Amino acid sequence: MIREPERWSVTDLVQHLYRKLEDDDSLKGVWVEGEISNFSQHSHSRHMYFTLKDENATLNAVMFAGNNRRLRFVPKNGDRVLVKGYVSIYQKSGSLQLYAQDMRLSGVGDLHVAFQRLKEQLAAEGLFDAPKKAIPAFPKTVGVITSAHGAAVRDIISTMRRRYPLTRILLHPVSVQGEKAASEIAAAIDRMNLQLEADVLIVGRGGGSLEELWAFNEEIVARAIYRSQVPVISAVGHETDVTISDFAADVRAATPTAAAELVVPHVEDLKARVALLTQRLLRAQMAVLDRARERLEKSVDRPIFKYPHARLHQYVQRRDELEARLERAMVQLVREKRQSLANERVRLAAHHPQERIRQLRERVAVLERNQRQDMLQQLNGMRQKHLALVAQLDALSPLKVMQRGYSLVYRHANGELVKSRQQVRPEI
Repeated sequence: MIREPERWSVTDLVQHLYRKLEDDDSLKGVWVEGEISNFSQHSHSRHMYFTLKDENATLNAVMFAGNNRRLRFVPKNGDRVLVKGYVSIYQKSGSLQLYAQDMRLSGVGDLHVAFQRLKEQLAAEGLFDAPKKAIPAFPKTVGVITSAHGAAVRDIISTMRRRYPLTRILLHPVSVQGEKAASEIAAAIDRMNLQLEADVLIVGRGGGSLEELWAFNEEIVARAIYRSQVPVISAVGHETDVTISDFAADVRAATPTAAAELVVPHVEDLKARVALLTQRLLRAQMAVLDRARERLEKSVDRPIFKYPHARLHQYVQRRDELEARLERAMVQLVREKRQSLANERVRLAAHHPQERIRQLRERVAVLERNQRQDMLQQLNGMRQKHLALVAQLDALSPLKVMQRGYSLVYRHANGELVKSRQQVRPEI
């Protein structure tokens, strides 16, 4: 009798494989090298999903937000990386998956790559191209954001006290390395902007390795410097050290000591400057006095000062001439006004109402006389025409015709008036 083979459900098989992988200690904390592809990051959970591949195989991987927030770079497709994690089965799909706990770039230092990528990102945003704020020439208060126990703060304080003791130093102690350093530095910059007690800020620390200086390469610090309304001097490490903060700051100082030298003038330089300006002022005053003395001497030698009455006589004579011209002008003006008044009187008399009435009366009399003459002429003409028409009418009267021997002939039968000889014949 053939024994029937044991049957497994998909779930049973997947769970069996899951337990096998969980029990295999060699798959815990394994390092896997490969190239990233199909990279994506969830918009809300911030979990990263990607595929690791080499020339012959691919492996699904996931890195949860609790682990990927510690990365010093943002992975992208094409990066060759070393991933530390454990291998297990994703039971829902039954697929083998690498659960990443740490990730490093393969072949290139993580910090160097992170520095370059953040620098390129912020440069593309224009963070480094913003107008730089001017450092005040004589700041009353300088804010210093650094460690309270490092050599940098001692160098800054001693240099400023030696160069310009009038400036007040306001220290805001922070951590300059470690996981909390970047957030403390950014918070200190924001807080000193809110307080508005400092005229300029020095942000920095002494020298160290790239890892020790890394807090000044964090994005949070660069953005805090960018939004600062108070001018910021970045003074991180030694002269050869370059950080993201240097690009974002208004001024970069090679060292903390150099920052202190930049932020305040040297009192001896000021004394020398004052002495030089004093000498220049004295020379300028002497030059002004010399020019004024020379001008006074020239003025005293002028005839107006030696013979003041001569100029006065000129003005007296000029006054007399002007008075004579004024009198002549007034006489001429009065004469012209009187003539103008006489002309206006003549014009007024010509337009007097009585004169106008007299002229109109004469005009009326002439018109009446002309009207009577016209009426008489018309009456005579009409009378003559009437007489002519009466004479003509009389000449055409039938009575006149009868008186001249003419008669009117009618037919006896019908009373028709005979007007032509054709209308009659003999015996008719």
